[in-house]
Amino acid sequence: MTSHFSIEHLLNRKRLWLQIIIALLLGVGIGLLLSPKGAAIVSPPVAEQIAQWVALPGKVFLALIQMVVIPLVLSSIILGVAGNKDTSFLKKVGIRIFPYFVLTTFVAVLIGLLVVTIMEPGNYVDNQLLTSLNSQTNDVQISQIETKTLPDRVVSIIPENITRSTLDKDMFAVVMYACFIGIALTTLSIKQKTLLLEITQAAQSLSLRIVNWAMFLAPLAVFGLLCDITIRIGIDALIGVSAYVGTVLIGLLILLLVYLLIAKVLGKVSPFKFLSAIRSAQLLAFSTSSSAAVMPLSMRTAEIELGVKKPISQFIIPLGATINMDGTALYQVIAAIFLTQVFGVQLSDNQIILLILTTVGASIGSPSTPGVGIVILASVLANFGIPAGGIALILGVDRILDMCRTVLNVTGDLTACVVMNRLLGDDIDMHTHPVTPTSTQA
Repeated sequence: MTSHFSIEHLLNRKRLWLQIIIALLLGVGIGLLLSPKGAAIVSPPVAEQIAQWVALPGKVFLALIQMVVIPLVLSSIILGVAGNKDTSFLKKVGIRIFPYFVLTTFVAVLIGLLVVTIMEPGNYVDNQLLTSLNSQTNDVQISQIETKTLPDRVVSIIPENITRSTLDKDMFAVVMYACFIGIALTTLSIKQKTLLLEITQAAQSLSLRIVNWAMFLAPLAVFGLLCDITIRIGIDALIGVSAYVGTVLIGLLILLLVYLLIAKVLGKVSPFKFLSAIRSAQLLAFSTSSSAAVMPLSMRTAEIELGVKKPISQFIIPLGATINMDGTALYQVIAAIFLTQVFGVQLSDNQIILLILTTVGASIGSPSTPGVGIVILASVLANFGIPAGGIALILGVDRILDMCRTVLNVTGDLTACVVMNRLLGDDIDMHTHPVTPTSTQA
């Protein structure tokens, strides 16, 4: 029996996408009225206090999601791998999905490189703007960057300490840990496997119950988060680097068109149907700037709206939220080249190739949480002699662009689900372990 507190109820009956759009518009509109850089109907100290309070529902929403994201990822991937009687499922999906993720990330990076090279947004920036924004540089964020080389990432594929990985929010390690457990479960006896899968299903159901509670806060969260960011940045920051913002948005739009083409050609889903099906997930991604926060809704969207088989969605969505960051990769390349144009740094062809490889490597396994893109970008800039102070130039608009690139990250995961469902759908054994469907837990 379907629960009245399920994601489907919010998605279908409550028209969550419409509520989010209304909350989004109200948040931006009221934020511009209150912002010292907008209509300024209140004093700056009062506006700052209001911003803190209106953001409260959004921060509570994100905290609730982050609280259960690791058990949800663990349980979903384990059920996706071991809950299927077809023990070769992981091999079938793995040899297809990993090359697919790498290929689409390279495509995203090349799109970003092409767009920023043609538009040259750095030539439109007044050098005095960089000086005026230097005081906004987040020294704490930059000082906490830990650069990982590609060999280090290869070694870290096997998590040596799951407790430490959990505390560090190393989602890539968590995903690999879940994969190993799922594979090991397939080798156990039926009795042992059934017991452990029931426990895993219970953990997933508990996680989703909390997610369902959090979803009732979604419209309020959207309003609060958008109002907060609009009060803080106003429109000055957007105007100052509008050429850069426009370049990123054009790159993301081209990437979206590529996804629609992939969904049409490989997934056999019309662009209109695809966009209509994923609009709620996209809007939630835009307003929360977190792939992790959208993960439960993305899985339900894939299964209900797009007809993706459950083992595929439960495996690909958590995995994609961890390693498939195409929107982030595109943004990083544009931002890095933009700053080279601002500072007059000339990159050789070899350095550009190295930038592409570094960006692809840095985007794999990055946390699916708000603001992580700017941290990764700073680590990329350090390798190419670009002053860290350049971060100040784009820091003011990073949250807005973070929201936009998260939409593309989530869209990429759902595109991958459609493609893999088309390629593997007939080969997936749906006679899974007999548990109650994920989203209908009362």
